[in-house]
Amino acid sequence: MGATVTPTTALSHRPVPLTVSEEVADALHEGRPVVALESNVITHGLPYPDNAATARKVEQAVRAGGSVPATIAVEGGRIVVGMTDADIERFASTPGIPKVSSRDLPVVLAQGRTGALTVASCLVAAELAGIPFFSSAGIGGVHRGAATTMDVSSDLIQFTRSKVAVVCAGAKKILDLGLTLEYLETQCVPVVSYRSDDFPAFYCASSGFRSPLRLDDDELVARSIENHWALGNRGGFLVTTPVRPEEAIDGEEVDAAIVEATAAADRDGIRGQAVTKYLMRAVDAATEGRSSRANMAVLISTAEVGGRLAAAYARLRAGL
Repeated sequence: MGATVTPTTALSHRPVPLTVSEEVADALHEGRPVVALESNVITHGLPYPDNAATARKVEQAVRAGGSVPATIAVEGGRIVVGMTDADIERFASTPGIPKVSSRDLPVVLAQGRTGALTVASCLVAAELAGIPFFSSAGIGGVHRGAATTMDVSSDLIQFTRSKVAVVCAGAKKILDLGLTLEYLETQCVPVVSYRSDDFPAFYCASSGFRSPLRLDDDELVARSIENHWALGNRGGFLVTTPVRPEEAIDGEEVDAAIVEATAAADRDGIRGQAVTKYLMRAVDAATEGRSSRANMAVLISTAEVGGRLAAAYARLRAGL
């Protein structure tokens, strides 16, 4: 059974309905490293049963890195931190579970509904639970054409609000990655590439843009994150790690597929949140399924790095 906790905010005395699994609660109590994981990749990523199998492999990768995984969802109007294997199977095999971002979370909780959490909403839940690390394959960013559409992912906004370190493989190639980096700089979000000179692009090893900073040592990354918060910053810290070379997709091949798919999306009137899913499926078709396999690979490799860095941070905190 999980432990039910009721954190409150400074402006409200109403408890937030939050249930933390026994394993995660014990780890947090003992100061052991925990890595938060999103449930949206289970329900809106790969098809069943690949989604369930991949979610389990992602949790195993976090453990291989030396940390405890905490996949997060909303069920019955409660935030569940640390999904069980049965939870993962149910979410993976149930069609129609909605995606819940940070702006949707208060309403979904009030209505007593169930939903899969995105990067942004997971950051909210992770901070409430006291989990300082989160891992995801690829974050959202500034969309192509944002100068006219104003389409900017809520992930970027949430980085400025949640005190959680994010380990990822950069941002998706379908985005305007140059503007994404500019936005992160404007919002004073540190961007560090782990053992790479370039800012990666999800299942492409490089976005074509150099990373602002590079660090190769786990302890240096941990100290940098601790310094960021010690300096009074309330927001997050972004650490990127590229997909392994043998699992990467050629960037030029993906770009060609994106250009064609973007034109088709405009022609078919695809707008808003539907654009990302449309473009990702188009890239998968153009690469004959190789991008889906790379998607699975990068989820796992990123989670393992997240587990290692969270463990380094826990060691640092234990020595303070």
